[in-house]
Amino acid sequence: MFAWINSSIVSIIIFLPLIVAVLALFSPSVRLSKWIALGGSLVTFIASLHIWFHFDAKSSALQFVEVYDWLPSMGIKYLVGVDGLNLLLVMLTSFLTPCVLVSLWESKVTYIKPFLSLLLVLETGMIGALVAFDLVFFYVFWEVMLIPMYFIIGIWGGSNKIYATTKFVLYTVFGSLLMLVAAIVLYLVHYEEHGFYSTSLLDLYKITQMGLSTQSYLFLAFSLAFAIKVPLWPFHTWLPHAHTEAPTSGSVILAGILLKMGTYGFLRFALPLFPDALVRYSPLLMTLGIVGIVYGALMAWMQKDAKRLVAYSSVSHLGFVVIGSVVILNGKLSEEALTGALYQMINHGISTGALFFLVGMIYERRHTRILSEFGGISAVMPWFAVCLMVATLGSVGLPGTGGFVGEFLILLGVFKFSPLAGILASTGVVLGAIYMLNLCLSILFGPLDKEENKKLTDMTFLEKTYMVPLSVLVILMGVFPNFFLDKTRASLHHLAEHVSEYRLMVSHHDSEPVHEVAGASDTKNK
Repeated sequence: MFAWINSSIVSIIIFLPLIVAVLALFSPSVRLSKWIALGGSLVTFIASLHIWFHFDAKSSALQFVEVYDWLPSMGIKYLVGVDGLNLLLVMLTSFLTPCVLVSLWESKVTYIKPFLSLLLVLETGMIGALVAFDLVFFYVFWEVMLIPMYFIIGIWGGSNKIYATTKFVLYTVFGSLLMLVAAIVLYLVHYEEHGFYSTSLLDLYKITQMGLSTQSYLFLAFSLAFAIKVPLWPFHTWLPHAHTEAPTSGSVILAGILLKMGTYGFLRFALPLFPDALVRYSPLLMTLGIVGIVYGALMAWMQKDAKRLVAYSSVSHLGFVVIGSVVILNGKLSEEALTGALYQMINHGISTGALFFLVGMIYERRHTRILSEFGGISAVMPWFAVCLMVATLGSVGLPGTGGFVGEFLILLGVFKFSPLAGILASTGVVLGAIYMLNLCLSILFGPLDKEENKKLTDMTFLEKTYMVPLSVLVILMGVFPNFFLDKTRASLHHLAEHVSEYRLMVSHHDSEPVHEVAGASDTKNK
């Protein structure tokens, strides 16, 4: 039984939420639907813990691998696995989803059963995209993520939801189509060089005879798709509208996980597949990232709406992730910056997800998000005040929080690359402290002079059940970073040192040694 679970655990965490989504949708009552959805998401999280505790931190190889031929003549196979680049993101996804479902327990959302089902389908898409190592299946999961979020914003969003969903879909689909074309070209290039068709990422990494011109076109196509998803300036304009109109749970998933698909895409695809193009366009991506850091921070500072402020802060924070991903020193990626980029993805998911939860709480109580409408509510909502301060400090990167570790490592690598770039990026840290502390000051402190605020109730028990763990994680990631980073070091070191000739080995956890997955013609069926 254990052997079967170990050999199928990745497929379990991909498709269990999908099965649960169907059960929740057709359950006879709303209450039962909630229990099914929450129970299924918790089982998925427990299954992901199996991967965490049995993951070999000393290996950079792909682990918990499952591979099945699907269309052998075309070289398409179901190939999934986990390594140090996606492990933390898988854990983040499986952790945040039950938090979102708990937040909906007493919600008055209409058509709650379809809403819960869409969230679970979204979880399947996100985890599937993270663990897929076949371009066809990655693209399928990439598109699956779009559909539930479209309906979540389009049906349960705010008054301007149609505009927000239309812009979100148009931007994302445009980038996805470019990526699809580039994937087809890459597929043909592999055939010309190796003589067999394969969509396996492990095979595509072995392409060596691709000229700089071809690499550049393909790199730009993949990078644009990922830049839109991040979103990287100037492709960010869909994000504030999507966040503003999305329900709280949609904003948490969007900021906490979906945006990371773009930054993860850079690490998994754009960098190792097109190393020569990376060297050429690294300065461009660095520039766009720095502009995004400063621009996002300034725009956040100007906002009067708390939710739009947090939305623009994501543009700034994920700019740090982008610049940390493309620092090249002596022909190699900076391991410090790369480590900081991956860690910042997780920290941003925790702290910004918490901030969107908190903004949603005060909106439900006051039906407004305008900062000037608040003030002094720490006196009547002490639990809320503590959680908001912790999430804020994690967001601004105070020492002792996860945000500090991520930003420090990124800036360390950037300063080695260019002191000027490091100084410019550091302004985002200063501006971040200004606008985030202003958010806390406006909401929590000052005179409690509005009658509506005096009647506010503090966080309920249910709200504490997901906000306290999020707040604790913000601190744990700052105090014990090695607990999280130890699982990623081998994979990040391998990517940083060998990006120009990247190969990904496969490790089976039963009895087989580390080896390379062969081509499509002789793939081993498990």
